[in-house]
Amino acid sequence: MGYDASTLPDVSGLTVGIIGGTGDQGRGLAYRLARAGQTVLLGSRSAERAVHAAEELRGMPGLPTDVSVSGADNVEVATRSDVVVVAVPWAGHRDTLAELREPLAGKVVVDCVNPLGFDKQGPYPLPVEEGSAVQQAAALLPESRVCAAFNHVSAPLLADPAIDRIDLDVLICTEERELVGIVAALAARIPGMRGIYAGRLRNAHQIEAFTANLIAINKRYKAHAGIRVTDV
Repeated sequence: MGYDASTLPDVSGLTVGIIGGTGDQGRGLAYRLARAGQTVLLGSRSAERAVHAAEELRGMPGLPTDVSVSGADNVEVATRSDVVVVAVPWAGHRDTLAELREPLAGKVVVDCVNPLGFDKQGPYPLPVEEGSAVQQAAALLPESRVCAAFNHVSAPLLADPAIDRIDLDVLICTEERELVGIVAALAARIPGMRGIYAGRLRNAHQIEAFTANLIAINKRYKAHAGIRVTDV
């Protein structure tokens, strides 16, 4: 059975919150989803910064006039959202999620954080006690429905209003089959993207680590590389 977008659920009515929505990756994902008509909430530790980022986002080209984009602190965003994307810096990952355990209970949580270090030789994957960022998220959020996705999406591509299509596959790792459909449907709202199931949470560490390889590719070829899975 190959990829069939017609089987994906309707996610158009879901509210998507972005924890770390004022950073490059979070803001870029928020822009693409809002451009597709999704209701988006930008979250930050500072509500003021989140509100300002949402105002900027509403002023970007290509957004439907009736789309709802707003900003608030992380707790409010976690509380009001159906699906929550975690796009915080790795250094703040554990503390941020530990504080949000209660408001994230019962929510779909999509972790796109890559635990990377940087030195003179470039990026490299960092060891994570739980195995990966998403496994850390699952351990910290036992009442949430956790998956990994959007790890390999270039922030500059997401943020560029002149780019209509972003041709890449979003690899999804989760323990719950239903989450694959929800996240794949969100990905499919961005023209050119597909969501592809890539294994259980224990198989997410190499996906997160592979971002270091993509950064090396981008530097060498002056590109914004993504992943495309063949024969699916």
